[in-house]
Amino acid sequence: MTQSVAMTINGRRREDHVEPRLLLVHYLREVAGLTGTHIACDTSQCGACTVLIDGEAVKSCSVFTVQANGRQVTTIEGLAEDGVLHPVQQAFWNEHGLQCGFCTPGFIMAAAYLLKQNPSPTDEEIERGLEGNLCRCTGYENIRKAVRSASQAMNGTAAEPSAQLVGSAAAPVED
Repeated sequence: MTQSVAMTINGRRREDHVEPRLLLVHYLREVAGLTGTHIACDTSQCGACTVLIDGEAVKSCSVFTVQANGRQVTTIEGLAEDGVLHPVQQAFWNEHGLQCGFCTPGFIMAAAYLLKQNPSPTDEEIERGLEGNLCRCTGYENIRKAVRSASQAMNGTAAEPSAQLVGSAAAPVED
């Protein structure tokens, strides 16, 4: 027995027939072909499968696909626009907020949600906002740095990059 579902994923409408017990994470990966959302624990403990449903961060291993019927779903693949990384994605890259990268999509989605709700979070608020996501590789410091950096970029308070590297061989030499 299958049930018809229709939803918008990353701005594109999809219609499929699914078993009512199919988890959204499996639908995204196996039916929609969006493999950026990762499966790690299947118990909603790690956050690797975090996506946005109608703008709210949700662990997709704890949601049946039929529950997303008629909703807007955003995955890690849907954050970038016109080939430009979302500020959170860029900050994770710049600040080395990843090691093996397996948990990174979930952290990025949770951070994007956090910054939408609270554009200038304190370190304590960042920790609370990301506490549902686990990383087994990093010490979390670069993840927190990435969220702070993304917050600054999104608020227009990021430090401007230096026009010249300190100690650069490209600096003019006088005779």
